[in-house]
Amino acid sequence: MSALNTFSYDVLVIGAGGAGLRAAIEAAGQGVSVGLICKSLLGKAHTVMAEGGIAAAMGNVDDRDNWQVHFADTMRGGQYVNNWRMAELHAKEAPDRVRELEAWGAVFDRTLDGKILQRNFGGHRYPRLAHVGDRTGLELIRTLQDHTVYLGVTVHMEHTVIDLLMDEGRVAGALAYERERGRFHVFAAKAVILATGGVGRAYRVTSNSWEGTGDGHGLAYRAGAELIDMEFVQIHPTGMVWPPSVKGILVTEGVRGEGGVLKNSEGNRFMFGDIPDNYKLQTAADAEEGWRYTQGDKTARRPPELLTRDHVARCIMREVKAGRGSPHGGVYLDIAWIKEKIANAPEHIKRKLPSMYHQFKQLADLDITKESMEVGPTTHYIMGGIRVNADTQESTVPGLFAAGECAAGINGANRLGGNSLSDLIVFGKRAGEYAAAYAKRRTAPTLDTQAIDAGIQESLKPFDRGHASGNPYTVQSDLQDTMQDLVGIVRLETEMQEALARLAALNARAASAGVDGHREYHSGWHTYLDLRNLLAVSEAITRSAIERKESRGGHFRDDYPDKDPAFSLFNVAVALDATGAMRVSRNPIPDMPAELKQVIEDQKQ
Repeated sequence: MSALNTFSYDVLVIGAGGAGLRAAIEAAGQGVSVGLICKSLLGKAHTVMAEGGIAAAMGNVDDRDNWQVHFADTMRGGQYVNNWRMAELHAKEAPDRVRELEAWGAVFDRTLDGKILQRNFGGHRYPRLAHVGDRTGLELIRTLQDHTVYLGVTVHMEHTVIDLLMDEGRVAGALAYERERGRFHVFAAKAVILATGGVGRAYRVTSNSWEGTGDGHGLAYRAGAELIDMEFVQIHPTGMVWPPSVKGILVTEGVRGEGGVLKNSEGNRFMFGDIPDNYKLQTAADAEEGWRYTQGDKTARRPPELLTRDHVARCIMREVKAGRGSPHGGVYLDIAWIKEKIANAPEHIKRKLPSMYHQFKQLADLDITKESMEVGPTTHYIMGGIRVNADTQESTVPGLFAAGECAAGINGANRLGGNSLSDLIVFGKRAGEYAAAYAKRRTAPTLDTQAIDAGIQESLKPFDRGHASGNPYTVQSDLQDTMQDLVGIVRLETEMQEALARLAALNARAASAGVDGHREYHSGWHTYLDLRNLLAVSEAITRSAIERKESRGGHFRDDYPDKDPAFSLFNVAVALDATGAMRVSRNPIPDMPAELKQVIEDQKQ
């Protein structure tokens, strides 16, 4: 212990994406010392891959938009198993958080009269996404990163947290290692905020970068926190499918928001085959341009490609399975057709979708201003995560807070596109605020040196075993195949039970896997350490999906294809029990206040 570098902070933030940066900014603004750990380099957070925009009911393009409509859209998209208080806070506070970004230097696209421009997006009734072309996440990170550095927050780059440290049931800090040299470091903290993102690397095809290994989920779970809604995994309908080296990389929903249409190999816009009850084709032009979304006397033109992501993903897979897919197992996304409607369309597309233009040009040698893209479903986001208090973002473990994708509640069964970026800044701000307040009330924690030594020794065991005892890469590869094949877009009880059996075997293989060499720059060792989190979240997803015997949002059961009203009354939860096994339970959803119920009813009229 004495040989380890030890850092002490009032608030330790683990994760430097949008949520982590916003939390660090808020905590530092409260006058406490803040340390920030990022798994990669500062500025390389997965948030930069969020391209479409930030959902906030500012009403800049359609003045009918307001927080009530946004709240109702979020609850409807989440199939009403959301944490309604989080959905309320999010809808009310998102506009202020966007204007705050603007004040800090974020450069948004503009309307002709100089307001922040907003675009259509799936599941949102009105144009609501404030954006910067198709590089919104990058601009968000740039702005927050600059502000974080300006405030003097200490950043520890290329560090990975192995375990949280505890002090009499409260969080006391974290044990981490430096990825470059493999040296261990101890971080003491009065409060810890987890903002580690998602779990996409548990699946074979994913839009997530290598960092998305469920670190925050696993850390919180092992520390005794409760996870909820883990069965709800969002499959984004449009990821690249060719060439193989880039399979799964996201194709932003902004392409469809700007007029892109989905077609099968027969050239048909197949999304018209599934028209929900609240959409109506009212004129001949609607058949070409899209549906009119009807709410009483209010209408808004909505193309069918902008239905919720789970619905679009299943429609795409239906076409592929029916033999109407593209040559590489997807469908076609066509934005080039707008040349029929817009003068100088190629320049318009390049201006509105610069990242997509360059992505396809460089990676697939395809010009999206002239040709259709091949796209298919890709694991993108998990609605499930750490159960938190809606107002404070504190988990069920004292002193442990969470925000962003690793926290659960706001999205329910399905996240609307664009809500993720506003979620980051709304609840990142709240996590930082309340973690700082908690830290001010607490004395310095006591570090458990025995736990630290045990954590280090456990982490070094694969070097004692050597590579011949089992390869961490093959364990991860087999895990990804298991989740992709058996707990993916369409689920069956028999297949998920088989997945549990495979996961048990994979846990045993991971426990005996080994590596050779030294700790410096050792990606095999890093993969071994990631497996503990990946296996935990995979089991949580599978057990939760077995428990929910219905289809809802991002969870579709072929053996229970309908929605069951009884399952709208609770969230499925998992936690570590006293024996070290995963316990599954049902958490009743608190009744929604009458005034919020009325908001939803009003929006249905």
